[in-house]
Amino acid sequence: QVQLVESGGGLVQVGGSLRLSCVASTRTFTTYAIGWFRQAPGLEREFVAAVSWNGKTTDYVDSVKGRFTIARDNAKNTVYLEMSSLKPEDTAVYYCAADSLGYRTVLPGFRLSRKDFGSWGQGTQVTVSS
Repeated sequence: QVQLVESGGGLVQVGGSLRLSCVASTRTFTTYAIGWFRQAPGLEREFVAAVSWNGKTTDYVDSVKGRFTIARDNAKNTVYLEMSSLKPEDTAVYYCAADSLGYRTVLPGFRLSRKDFGSWGQGTQVTVSS
């Protein structure tokens, strides 16, 4: 099990930006694909973005393409989610997760789901006000 801690959430106005961080406490961080998911009140937790174990491939849900960027710094055991041009519909609790097997493929069109991730953080709240 990988321990993950998210930070960087907050209140921002429409069109603003935030950077979320996900820090993992494991020596084997570089073997895990990392995903970001979000959950708004009354809705299912949904996939937002994922990055492969080596940072070379990424995948995004259509609604955030061009606005969000996922990246990782393996030297710091950290994955980032840069969010810009934020919209009210981006309001949610954001969770990072580590894949359950290690070295899981991340590619556009090969969408990972919640069941592919075995360790989750506690979440960080993002609120976009209009």
